[in-house]
Amino acid sequence: MVDRHRRAGVRLAVGCALGFCALTFLVDWDAETLTLPRALLWPTLSAGVLAVLLPAKVSAGPGWLAVSGPFHRRRVRTDALVAVRQYAGASAHLVLHDAYGQRLELDPRVLTGNPLLWHDLDTGARHSLAQGTLREGADVLEHLRHEIDDTITLAVLEASDLS
Repeated sequence: MVDRHRRAGVRLAVGCALGFCALTFLVDWDAETLTLPRALLWPTLSAGVLAVLLPAKVSAGPGWLAVSGPFHRRRVRTDALVAVRQYAGASAHLVLHDAYGQRLELDPRVLTGNPLLWHDLDTGARHSLAQGTLREGADVLEHLRHEIDDTITLAVLEASDLS
């Protein structure tokens, strides 16, 4: 399974980077300060904007979850989770640790928007809990489970015109 909303995030990131590049060129050209070094600077900075805005690729399968960014790829065994932590704030994120020392971070909204990704994580986490490896964070997963179930229920009710 992969994040079904990632493609829209990539389009948005590319659009913002191209818009930034075009606007900086236009402002520099209008001010009559566009030189060759500055003309090379704007696409370079735009590539940096793209790297910052590009959403991570989240994928899952039976017993694993992976997050790939522009510079790294992290993968955990969901059927051997040891700890799950959720940090709130401006950039809420979920941190998963497995028994093999691997760790990854992801935005919990990715799981909320992708029930099939959540299903793979939840199945593995339940297995970890049954095996006794999950020592910290079962309450975090339970809270996330209820949140995702509520979101799905509301979407079904709205789609069926019952709400």
